[in-house]
Amino acid sequence: MRQLAAAAILALAASPSFASGGLSCTGDDDKVKFDIESGVTSGMGGPVFNFRGTVEILDTSVAEDLRRLEFARDHLPQYWLDNKRLSLHLYRERDADKPHGYVDLVIETQPGDDEGLYGGQYEISVFDTVDEATVEPRTYQASGTVSCFVE
Repeated sequence: MRQLAAAAILALAASPSFASGGLSCTGDDDKVKFDIESGVTSGMGGPVFNFRGTVEILDTSVAEDLRRLEFARDHLPQYWLDNKRLSLHLYRERDADKPHGYVDLVIETQPGDDEGLYGGQYEISVFDTVDEATVEPRTYQASGTVSCFVE
């Protein structure tokens, strides 16, 4: 019995540990304000959990329902995190009972000089069909700098 217990302890000690940390990104300029936060694990591809974010587009020509959005894990179709870059792709469509529209936010960063700090660029695109009678949809695009922290 002691040998079995010792073998179990050795097996647990030899297995890799999967720690968790977090990430946060902020953009704040005269076009867009956003905050993104998430937990992230260091094992099995670095999956995110408790993902949430808010985006506010400051241009009043963008429809109100597309200007202020909350993002959840379902709105993060792609992300990448390693010691070379942090990339997030957020996408959210307008509610189905209204004409088609969406907000697409892409964040591309690289590690900075200080541990855990990442800096880079964001690009945001908005597509709004406005209504069924409108021939040309409205679009909006902006880009700027973003800063992120990963622990």
